[in-house]
Amino acid sequence: MYKIQTLNNISVVGLDRLPRDCYEIASELSNPDAILVRSAKMHEMQLSPSVKAIGRAGAGVNNIPVDRMTAVGIPVFNAPGANANAVKELVLAGMLMAARNIGQAWRFAVDLSGDDAVINKEVEAGKKHFVGFELPGRTLGVIGLGAIGVKVANAARALGMKVIGYDPTITVRAAWALDADVQQALSVDDLVSRSDFITFHVPLTDATRNMINADRLKLMKKQSVLLNFARNGIIDDQAAVAALDAGKLYAYVCDFPSNLLKDHPRVITLPHLGASTSEAEENCAVMVAEQVRDWLENGNVSNSVNFPEINLPRAENGHRLAVVNSNVPNMLGQISTDLAEAGLNIIDMLNKSRGDIAVTLIDVEGDPSDAAVARIASIEGVLSVRTLGCG
Repeated sequence: MYKIQTLNNISVVGLDRLPRDCYEIASELSNPDAILVRSAKMHEMQLSPSVKAIGRAGAGVNNIPVDRMTAVGIPVFNAPGANANAVKELVLAGMLMAARNIGQAWRFAVDLSGDDAVINKEVEAGKKHFVGFELPGRTLGVIGLGAIGVKVANAARALGMKVIGYDPTITVRAAWALDADVQQALSVDDLVSRSDFITFHVPLTDATRNMINADRLKLMKKQSVLLNFARNGIIDDQAAVAALDAGKLYAYVCDFPSNLLKDHPRVITLPHLGASTSEAEENCAVMVAEQVRDWLENGNVSNSVNFPEINLPRAENGHRLAVVNSNVPNMLGQISTDLAEAGLNIIDMLNKSRGDIAVTLIDVEGDPSDAAVARIASIEGVLSVRTLGCG
């Protein structure tokens, strides 16, 4: 029986992918085999040695100590693309809110007072202050062309916008999904200088922190719009407010309110709604539950931020071992030797590595004894060894 600890409310639709005859699921339990999390901060948590996987029901993993998990051989899974449609819709809404001054007009309407005749008079006198512009023909710059960025780019093209994108690490799969009319920017500076709207779909790293700063704001078109539904910190908020006050920026729409931003008349802040739809929460939970289950039962890895992708179909009548080890020479030789000395014939084997970590899946004839598993575990550099199946 595998034990799964949930640190946040995880959609029941996802948890139902873990059959209860093999899985015990609770928010509080001892010695869990895996942890499912959404936004809970894990950096200060002391994890049980029993933990074999962490599943993040979402895309970003800033709340998880990924490097520490890698060092002890624990994969961290996420759910890229599961919330892509939800974020895409919010980006489109943000562009429309900014272009048509909807936030400011709404506040104006809410503050109206008097009888209906007075209100109607004030509406006709005041609406001229909220004249906006339309999206067709405007240029949207998309930084980051993963699952979300591609959907945003394609939707903007469907609205009649010109789109330019920048992503030096774009995958072949994403490139195939991208509308053929999306133009490639040569650099962030190139994209910034050509865009009327700019939206970000990248993680927060040292390379992306304050990607939009005072220097890049000088390159932007006058009266352009910034949208950030990715991560707080990608835009230098102080520099953005200064550009708004100077009339360089037309509007700033983001998912991360602060005292600096929330009351500014040209800023629309939302309470981190990017993935806040029931559909997105279900999609994320389903994806991450299935990935954690496949790792626990089969040793297969997909959508891990720190482990290599690996998938080995189970051999008929074979017993599977999953070995996680440091990516150093002669590991396979030592593992194979120990299996041979234990009298275990290898039916099939697959080894994949990523950075400092390697994963080896091995199907053998016969049931590996505890002594055989212990012998492999004692090899210098081996981080974990498991015999796999339903817990």
